[in-house]
Amino acid sequence: MSHTHQPAVRPEDLLPAGVDSTAINGRVVRKGSVAAFIANAVRLDSLTEDTPEYAALVTELRELAPALRTIGLLDVFEPRSPVVGRILADAA
Repeated sequence: MSHTHQPAVRPEDLLPAGVDSTAINGRVVRKGSVAAFIANAVRLDSLTEDTPEYAALVTELRELAPALRTIGLLDVFEPRSPVVGRILADAA
């Protein structure tokens, strides 16, 4: 079996400096989508469901979910938070 050597992918290989988004499989994915999703998921854990901020974070997480699927993040990582897991399942 022959294996070809492929170098590791670096961030600048996907989004060069000055480029804020890219199209992957027909979907535009913005730079910062993963970081925004993580920041919102972490904040969600500190809130209760009856707050307006909680609802806003859930909405944003649902909007970011397709980008995470498009880049394949959910093929290799699974959320620890059951709440985030349900949001991702609902947004599928």
